[in-house]
Amino acid sequence: MGGRLEQSRQLTIGELIKRNTRKSPSREAFIFGERRYTYNEANKRVNRLANGLIKLGISRGDKVAVLFFNAVELVECYFAITKIGAIVVPLNFRLAGAELVYQINQSDSKIVVFGKAFEETIGSISNELSMVEQYIGVGQNQNDGIIDYEDFLRKQKEEEPSIVVNDDDPAFIVYTSGTTGKPKGAVLTHKNLMMDALNLLAEINFTNEPRWLCVPPLFHAAALGLFLTIVMRGGTTIIVEQFDPQEIPKTLEEEKISFIFLVPAMWIFLLQSPDIGNYDYTSLTIGVSGAAILPVEVKKKIMGRFPDMSIYDVFGQTEMSPCTTMLKHKDAIRKPGSVGQRIINVEARIVDIDGKDVEVGHVGEIVYRGPTTMLEYYKKPKETKEAMDGGWFHSGDLVREDEEGYIYVVDRAKDMIISGGENIYAAEVEEVLYTHPKVLEVAIIGVPDEQWGEAVKAIVVAKQGERIGEDEIVSHCKKKLASYKKPRSVAFIESLPRNAAGKVMKFKLREQYGN
Repeated sequence: MGGRLEQSRQLTIGELIKRNTRKSPSREAFIFGERRYTYNEANKRVNRLANGLIKLGISRGDKVAVLFFNAVELVECYFAITKIGAIVVPLNFRLAGAELVYQINQSDSKIVVFGKAFEETIGSISNELSMVEQYIGVGQNQNDGIIDYEDFLRKQKEEEPSIVVNDDDPAFIVYTSGTTGKPKGAVLTHKNLMMDALNLLAEINFTNEPRWLCVPPLFHAAALGLFLTIVMRGGTTIIVEQFDPQEIPKTLEEEKISFIFLVPAMWIFLLQSPDIGNYDYTSLTIGVSGAAILPVEVKKKIMGRFPDMSIYDVFGQTEMSPCTTMLKHKDAIRKPGSVGQRIINVEARIVDIDGKDVEVGHVGEIVYRGPTTMLEYYKKPKETKEAMDGGWFHSGDLVREDEEGYIYVVDRAKDMIISGGENIYAAEVEEVLYTHPKVLEVAIIGVPDEQWGEAVKAIVVAKQGERIGEDEIVSHCKKKLASYKKPRSVAFIESLPRNAAGKVMKFKLREQYGN
């Protein structure tokens, strides 16, 4: 009993589902297609998986990689792995094989759990996964050497694992690409993620027992943070495998959804759905947008279509678990282009190159600290030290602040491109294009795109005497990168503009090609 009391004092992810099981065992927790689980039923499945992982040798601090489209099995993994003090490594299902190999190996993952759709992918890279000891897959043949997920659960006990987890223990390693092109694993603790959930509960006016339509991928820190917020509130998560704007209107009405989170590109596609005017949305009271600026004209259309819904713009990054600022409904039209004000429990400063605060209205880098600040970049002490210089996390985002404390993103110092809610780093794409035998120089920039927010554009200098076309550039990237990272357009020039130090002046490229 002492261990249970000690555990209940901790801000841990596993306690969320346990607490709801004790308080509201018959309330619906997760809905996925035809499958509906109460908190009691869901917690029993989580415990079976947790106890099974212990039998397979997983202990505190071990890493378990998970590769799924959105699915109830994915959230079961999140709770089961963290309940036993192990660490979740969520993988982006859009990554190419080589990218998955890097993240699984770099994280020292010992087990990979995956959905049926990724059986072929995992099979093609398994001989390159140096640390992986076991594979668990959904819908597996018992003779292929891979453990079948449901069969595995049936053989395990439903009792709570007798492991005390501390809230300062690592819970997730979430990969976020850096300017070098190599991904960095942001280590997020239980406290980081739980405090992010508490912050959102303090800032957003959630109704009792909210019903959330979970559409964006749950491997992203933003969707993960909102998921934990809903569970903390004792709500119901209706999980959508993949975004389908034709199905969302019907689901909003049938499941009486009260809360939805979409990236701007998803909002735009949803508004274009031919059936959007045929359903009742009076249950929908909260809408959240994030990952890119939501244009004011789109906001106005959203408000017109969903008049009972308050809209919130949320800004942040993975290393901050991830939310840092928020633009609330009352300011949605009044402060166009703003990402809002600092949220509770997050400190933020805007500093110059010397780390000194800039004056109001001046541009500087936004830096953060607080209980949601990541622990470290996994196995990257140099990068961690640089990111935490002066005791603040340096975001790399260049912003300005107005007289009322509202923040506006001016540029991304790390050349990050956000396309359809996905982070794309210029250096990563450039690194791939430099392997093309006909490419002499290349610069990757983001350009405005009506559907995706931003699109990748490649500015290419061909080697002397070589002829190269747009299709060849795009095809080269598709072979080595996830499809969403490939350039959507290519420009060919004789030389890249550089400053006296020899650095490419991308602002000039944006001025020339940004339209």
